Amino acid sequence: MVTFDVAVCNRMGVHLMLLCVGLLLLEGRASPGVPPGCNSPEAVRVAEDALHQVNQDRISGYVWSLNRLYDVARTTEQNKGVLYKLTIDVLATNCHVISKKPWKDCSIRDIGDIPAYGECEVVAYFDTEVILQSYSCAVREVLATAVVRDCPDCPTADSLDDPIVKETARLSLLKFNQDSSLANYFSLENITMASYQWIVVGPAYNVDFTIVETVCSKTTDPSELGLCPPMDCQFAHKGFCQGSHYPTEDEFEFQNPVGTKQLSRQSSVTVKCEIYEPQASKEEEQAHVTAGQGHTEHQDHNHTHLHSHEHTHTHSASNGTKAPGPKGIVENRPAAPRSAPSASSCPGVHRHKGLVRFTT
Repeated sequence: MVTFDVAVCNRMGVHLMLLCVGLLLLEGRASPGVPPGCNSPEAVRVAEDALHQVNQDRISGYVWSLNRLYDVARTTEQNKGVLYKLTIDVLATNCHVISKKPWKDCSIRDIGDIPAYGECEVVAYFDTEVILQSYSCAVREVLATAVVRDCPDCPTADSLDDPIVKETARLSLLKFNQDSSLANYFSLENITMASYQWIVVGPAYNVDFTIVETVCSKTTDPSELGLCPPMDCQFAHKGFCQGSHYPTEDEFEFQNPVGTKQLSRQSSVTVKCEIYEPQASKEEEQAHVTAGQGHTEHQDHNHTHLHSHEHTHTHSASNGTKAPGPKGIVENRPAAPRSAPSASSCPGVHRHKGLVRFTT
């Protein structure tokens, strides 16, 4: 990028001054047909805002964070602004997309958290704001062998179908429902990640999973919880949980019929969950604040909010409008050879250098 000294320009004539001003403006915004480069402030802004919209568009998986702008292409389209085609290197965070958290507010999954990475091809328009058009991402977890080689004591990924993983999720959800002060029980939606590691007392199993609110209140008999269906409406709360389970052995003596010592085997379970207010509830709350009045009565079914002013209201299950489909896809695929970037100053620098050895 060429830099111009304003003081030098001031000593020139009016026509040269105008030329200098134009060139100074071009430092922040590339001219049509000229690749802007990965260090362009505008290109970086488009990449950051577009990735936020990618995460907001998705309904499953983890929030992705911008690690590096790999390549940029830019064209101007009449009445639409500037069309950007970006290749963005991403890293997985510890936030699930149902949280709707901005990627800048989420911590990266480091080597001890089953790191994952990928590449996203993103198309977006930019004029006064960034408007996402489409995206296609290929992502993958860092190989367990690479993690163990660098950190032998770190957790390694486990199969989501392993019976002990499913049992860990079940026990974790059971503990959450027992300890929770929320009005309704929650049921398991999806197991999203699993790992294990050896600790002092033996193997420890960790699971991430999502949960959904059921129609059953806490007054429901525990023996009937298996019959509780998820709440099927836009006001159902969802949550993201991280649970762990490891067996412990408490040894005590008692005389059994053959006179030998017996071991009582117990298990330790911990869990933490974040419950998210549905977007429909947020919009309804805002509407109430704006209107300065109570709930508007609709029809179809009852629902109890979990927020501080708990109450029951009725509302329509559907307003007859079809929700828009996703603007792109995210696929789990192995890393593949990639072509060299075409734009100047590309690729950009890695923002998280600690994981570079695993992602290149």
